[in-house]
Amino acid sequence: MSHALDVITFGEAMMLLVADRPGPLEHAEFFHKRTAGAETNVAIGLARLGLKVGWASRLGTDSMGRYLLDAMVREGIDCSHVVCDPSQKTGFQFKGQVSDGSDPPVEYHRQGSAASHMDLRDIDVAWLLSARHLHATGVFAAVSATTLPAARKTMNLMRAAGRSVSFDPNLRPTLWATPARMREAINDLAARADWVLPGLEEGHFLTGEATPEGIARYYRQGGATLVVVKLGSEGAWFDSDTAGSGHVPGFAVAEVVDTVGAGDGFAVGVISALLDGLSVPDAVKRGTWIGARAVQVLGDSEGLPTRSELDHAKL
Repeated sequence: MSHALDVITFGEAMMLLVADRPGPLEHAEFFHKRTAGAETNVAIGLARLGLKVGWASRLGTDSMGRYLLDAMVREGIDCSHVVCDPSQKTGFQFKGQVSDGSDPPVEYHRQGSAASHMDLRDIDVAWLLSARHLHATGVFAAVSATTLPAARKTMNLMRAAGRSVSFDPNLRPTLWATPARMREAINDLAARADWVLPGLEEGHFLTGEATPEGIARYYRQGGATLVVVKLGSEGAWFDSDTAGSGHVPGFAVAEVVDTVGAGDGFAVGVISALLDGLSVPDAVKRGTWIGARAVQVLGDSEGLPTRSELDHAKL
């Protein structure tokens, strides 16, 4: 069966302003303009690898919204289901720089954004089912009370149609009413996915399990056919229907510049490889390689490779 699109994702894009120097954000005088958003990072990464990618969202018609839409279109992403609403504003964020490899400070300005008004009406079922895969994250689900039902619906529709669904928990505690509510909602979404991609710390929070094996077992028992637990510089642990379980080591990194976006890069590697027909261990290896590239650059998507770069690396 042929599909018009390989992957679809729903989510908020924000304009990212990256500080020109390390230190507190209030000390920065100049900022570099970039794109940000967990789902759009993955969309960009998959599009650069030659996959046909669709993105559904809402933006304002302000300069930030125009900038983001233009950036996505230039990446070759199908933006036909991005609504530009002149009555709404586009979200944005500031990100600082660090010099010690730690997570940089991030300040979000997204409350009441255009994307927070997305709901079930933003789901075009025919367009959604024209894709062979859906990538979902916990970020879109957390943006507002109306995006959570939309996230559930898209995942249900794709599973019912026999399509594959990947899910990255991508926890954003400040967007949820309580940690307990976040845990409940994220685990409910994970149970609707085929491939679940938690990090070790978030997996421990979500499942109560302290080991990669325990976290993977939790989601496998919930119905996932593949769980990949990200271990940072140590690589990843996988547990799957087709390849059993095992550890894939990480790639050496000379200097960690910015950790934001590494998990999205990892998802790009795993998803693209599985859709390319590679084995689970090879897919996880590609994920660790792209994740390692992502932490060596300043922006969220600058480290995402092209297909030629991927082929040169023989991954």
